[in-house]
Amino acid sequence: MQIYRKDVPALPFPEGCDLLQVLWCPFTHIGFYCPEPRVFWRDSRTVEHVSEAPSPAEKAPEQHIPRPCVIHPETVQEYPFRDLPEEIDNALLDRLEKLEQEQGWSYQYHLSEVPGIKLGGYPGWTQDPLWPECQWCEGRMEHLLTISSWEYDGESWRTWLPVENRETDSGEEGWRAHWNKDAHSPTGMTLGDAGGVYIFECRSCPERPMDYRFDCS
Repeated sequence: MQIYRKDVPALPFPEGCDLLQVLWCPFTHIGFYCPEPRVFWRDSRTVEHVSEAPSPAEKAPEQHIPRPCVIHPETVQEYPFRDLPEEIDNALLDRLEKLEQEQGWSYQYHLSEVPGIKLGGYPGWTQDPLWPECQWCEGRMEHLLTISSWEYDGESWRTWLPVENRETDSGEEGWRAHWNKDAHSPTGMTLGDAGGVYIFECRSCPERPMDYRFDCS
């Protein structure tokens, strides 16, 4: 994946860089049992020759090789779910249950973390949060990127599926039409059992070291 600064101005690029490139080795790596990512911040003015994309390795798992697709960044507001502090969760519990009973909106699926592939915000954890610490300064790293198997599921699509990808029928048949399309997984990847890779970086250290985590259901 590559993102230009002009397309995501809110993302804190390092000074002198205007291009973010994320690459990964598609083979399953022992430890997290997922592809191994690498992050590169670059100055696009220094790129003089663009090489052709190499062919995927013959024995690489097909489910780890994304289909080519175009990214259309959209800024949205989200709130933590799995990272929500317990005291806030307890304070809001009654109000959120009432909201779901009266309006049908679930905080988990419709109002908190955005599912799918995203820059910044909160990691789209499938399991409990597992934030990495920087090996240099020992501070908690910042979430940079979530690469997820699915863009939405049977509940979250009601909020997070783009309007232009929706069918006119919003009921059960409409949901089946959405799911049968490539929109729920535009990259065509399956990471574990519909899991995700979460990429982090330390913005306090000059080298901006990165780390990653993986989980699945």
